[in-house]
Amino acid sequence: MTRFGGPEVLVPGEEPDPVVGPGQVMVDVSVAGITFVETQIRRGTDPWHDKPELPYVPGSMVAGRVSAVGEDADPSWFGQRVLAGTGETGGFAERAVAFTEDLIQIPEELELTDAVALHTDGSTALGLVEGARIRSGEWVLVEAAGGGVGSLLVQLAHAAGAKVVGAARGSRKLNMVRDLGAEAVVDYSDQDWTEQVLDATGGTGVDLVFDGVGGEIGRAAFEVTADGGRFSIHGASSGEVTMIDSAQAQRRGIEVIGIEQLFGFGPRMRGWAERVMSEAVAGRIRPIVGQTFPLERASDAHAAIESRNAVGKTLLLI
Repeated sequence: MTRFGGPEVLVPGEEPDPVVGPGQVMVDVSVAGITFVETQIRRGTDPWHDKPELPYVPGSMVAGRVSAVGEDADPSWFGQRVLAGTGETGGFAERAVAFTEDLIQIPEELELTDAVALHTDGSTALGLVEGARIRSGEWVLVEAAGGGVGSLLVQLAHAAGAKVVGAARGSRKLNMVRDLGAEAVVDYSDQDWTEQVLDATGGTGVDLVFDGVGGEIGRAAFEVTADGGRFSIHGASSGEVTMIDSAQAQRRGIEVIGIEQLFGFGPRMRGWAERVMSEAVAGRIRPIVGQTFPLERASDAHAAIESRNAVGKTLLLI
């Protein structure tokens, strides 16, 4: 990337191999992950991260095999299949460097694509579920239920004994969400989608909302949150975080768990990632990799995510 803008600013290029420093390893990258936030960073519109210095190579999470070990790094990492955090940049490449503290060994039973699909999204989903304190028998509304985080939230809430209403756009996503255990699905391109949520819950509304969309959809979801419920905010794919009137929330006894909850996730992401991968190996969680692209089509991968047509996780194969 030499400038900020739409997906078209992502173009193939050549760079020298990165240099392995002390405490680092080189990873021969097989899979690179993409998050929705990274598309906003590319546009220069993300309000929570500093703009990277241009030019830069996007990508913060990769999977591959360690091909070199730097000074002061444990030599046993050599040859290991790993998830590697590269910081804010550097992942969309054939080779990347990472510090050993940012490595997680991938279980042999798990595909590299599944490991990447589970890491950031699965860790986030586990953190959200823990913070929301789901109770068996509750009604839970998951927005963007057909996406990477949403599809895992549906499964985790269902596993906790909740009755899930999955909200997404289009029959392809809704059918998948139903297959993942949702009790009911609604298409929020329908004008009466909130009425459908109320109908599904017998008119009471939902006890918990996982709000990853924000904007008008988030505000509408708050209206169908039952009095005494919880409203957990973790994203703003609409471009606007849901703004909740605190007096109204207090009057209705609704606990708002704000997007700032994500700021405390960092130290626990590693443990959550290891847990969610173990759950996948045991067959209790199924990561959804909906579409993959070769590295040279990274712009198409970003465009697919922004089009809202992508199902589950979008990955680059290298």
